[in-house]
Amino acid sequence: MTTIVVLGSTNMDLVAYVAHPPKRGETVTGRAFRTVPGGKGANQAVAAARAGGDVAVIGAVGSDPFGERLRHALEASGVDTDLLRTADGPSGTAHVVVDDDGGNAIVVVPGANGTVTALSPGDETLIAAADLLLLQLELPLSAVLDGAAAAHRHGVRTVLTPAPVQPLPPELLAVTDLLVPNEHEAAQLTGVADPLGAAQALLRQVPEVVITLGAAGCLHASRDCAPTVVPAPLVRAVDTTGAGDTFTGALAVALGEGRPVGEALRWASCAAALCVQREGASTSMPYRPEIDAAFAPTHAPEDDTP
Repeated sequence: MTTIVVLGSTNMDLVAYVAHPPKRGETVTGRAFRTVPGGKGANQAVAAARAGGDVAVIGAVGSDPFGERLRHALEASGVDTDLLRTADGPSGTAHVVVDDDGGNAIVVVPGANGTVTALSPGDETLIAAADLLLLQLELPLSAVLDGAAAAHRHGVRTVLTPAPVQPLPPELLAVTDLLVPNEHEAAQLTGVADPLGAAQALLRQVPEVVITLGAAGCLHASRDCAPTVVPAPLVRAVDTTGAGDTFTGALAVALGEGRPVGEALRWASCAAALCVQREGASTSMPYRPEIDAAFAPTHAPEDDTP
């Protein structure tokens, strides 16, 4: 079983479903509202655990009722929360608007996540025992740097999702093994709109990149092999919230199991495709038997040939 540590955010998603998102100054009527456990860190942890990983999370929830619910939701999906802190004050929240095409717009209020500025006692020991460390940018950058450096010291593979996107310091890039931006984040990081060009620019800073392309699939590039586009399964999207985190969590499990990169990407794409066909973020994430069933028809025997 792949052992994964996620150093990241835990938020309560406050989700409004609308026909179309409001423009500036406009009020629209929604058709539904839900509170759903989320946060990029928690989402990736849940996705990886449901995909079959042995997962622990490092981060913080607040001392409010949201905090209790967030911790319970992680534990219910099999995530170890022993090092998930409880900070005085509110938990993080994400205010999400989802339109009828499945698109979303999100405002994140960090809350307790903002208190995680560095590793705490026990965190580095947990990271050192993992196969992979998953990181995002919804925690203070100092904590992300701390975690990535600890993983690098112990030979643990680091996977960074650069979201919300911001300039990445050289010291973080130097200890990042795999960067997983979406196409918009890749363009913002490099100033190059074309995903292939953006990937080539990013490879000057990190050894391996996967750029997610939404319904078009993903682009993999590394310093050791030619770039490859892996198509996504054709499905009707209901809600794309959490799809990228589902992809990354499932990809981490597949890579930790030693699957060839192409197979790992296709398997993770099947997980993301299942996620977008359901409403919500963590609540929409598939379990391993579902991913395997969706993957089976796409998997040809020759894919395992070196």
